[in-house]
Amino acid sequence: MALTRSYGWQAPEVGDSAASSDHTDASVRLGLIGTGGIANFTLDDILPRQDVAITALCDVDASHLEATAARVAEVRGEHSCECFADFRELNRSPNVDAVLINTPDHWHAWQAIDAMQQGKDVYVEKPLTLTIAEGRRLCEVAAETGRICQTGSQQRSSREFRHACDLIRNGYLGTLQSVDISIPKNNRISETVGEPEPIPPELDYEMWLGPAPFRPYREDTCHYAFRFVSDFSGGQITNWGAHNLDIVQWALDADTSGPVRVQGTGTFPSDGNYDTPDDVDVVWEYANGVVVRCTTGGPHYRFTGTEGTLTVGRGHFKAVPEALNHVTLKDGDVRLYRSDDHMGNFLDCVRTRRQPICPPEIGHRSATVCHIGNIAIRLGRPLEWDPAEECFINDDEANAMRSRPMRAPWSLP
Repeated sequence: MALTRSYGWQAPEVGDSAASSDHTDASVRLGLIGTGGIANFTLDDILPRQDVAITALCDVDASHLEATAARVAEVRGEHSCECFADFRELNRSPNVDAVLINTPDHWHAWQAIDAMQQGKDVYVEKPLTLTIAEGRRLCEVAAETGRICQTGSQQRSSREFRHACDLIRNGYLGTLQSVDISIPKNNRISETVGEPEPIPPELDYEMWLGPAPFRPYREDTCHYAFRFVSDFSGGQITNWGAHNLDIVQWALDADTSGPVRVQGTGTFPSDGNYDTPDDVDVVWEYANGVVVRCTTGGPHYRFTGTEGTLTVGRGHFKAVPEALNHVTLKDGDVRLYRSDDHMGNFLDCVRTRRQPICPPEIGHRSATVCHIGNIAIRLGRPLEWDPAEECFINDDEANAMRSRPMRAPWSLP
């Protein structure tokens, strides 16, 4: 029976084979939704792997799609790779077991939910979703369908970050008191305000926008710089904060919880092109008294406890006093989930059905910390947050910002 939805698109007639079963064979058949930007790094990761086949690609930009198909064919010789302009067709392909989502943030929830409902496992780039409500719905669908879902917060699969969290969780820094992190300014943005531009013939801009509010096309608010337009993303707080605050959540053993208070300030661009803050100063407080502060700068991390300080970054680890740099975990210490290969962990879990290192509940909770920081900046006042109920306390205005309407004819499946 064909699937018809209110947006007027009708899925092709497919048999039961269109829904991926638990995949235990050696080779996992992958479909990529989004083939530009971050997808190039995804391809760098998966093309050398001999235990996967890239069987389908999808992009609303035909130039990206053609270039990626040519790259796959050159490296892998997979000339029969299916190419789609509509992600819903890829999600219903019987030749795909798992979907890698590399699209702008405003598409993540829709595409991941649709894929899981079609029986696909999914790897979703960070931040997991554009809003808190989308994140909760994605978690519900993952649980309902039993699909494997990995959030692309790859620092969880880096030794230095895992070791830092191991030390903190086991009390080697004493009682943790504060965490300082930083994120970059908005980058790769236009300095000029211009008129709307002609839509390139190779781009289906209507589909690029999808559920986001309509705005005239400009190249410098599309592709990479979508990150700094609030209709599409949350700025650097969700772009880099999704990495940094994810590690904070891990260190604080808050993977299914979050802070209880937040306040923040930010300065916004005045050029008219972008509307996410350039500079931020946000403070979150957790129920155990730990205070986390994020400012514009780094990125860097500094954890301060009663018995030591630890700084960590990609390829960097330094603790004071010096003895903390030589700690080996003892019997009885908490040992965190170990992964040294984030994509490899996802693929292994597709085969074994084990939960990955960063399943949707974790990705959603980390993204939520980012989202409530953005909401506090927008409202310009301190907010009380209930992480159990996922709502602001006695604040209807803030609670209304946990979700956003989707542009017709789109609605979250």
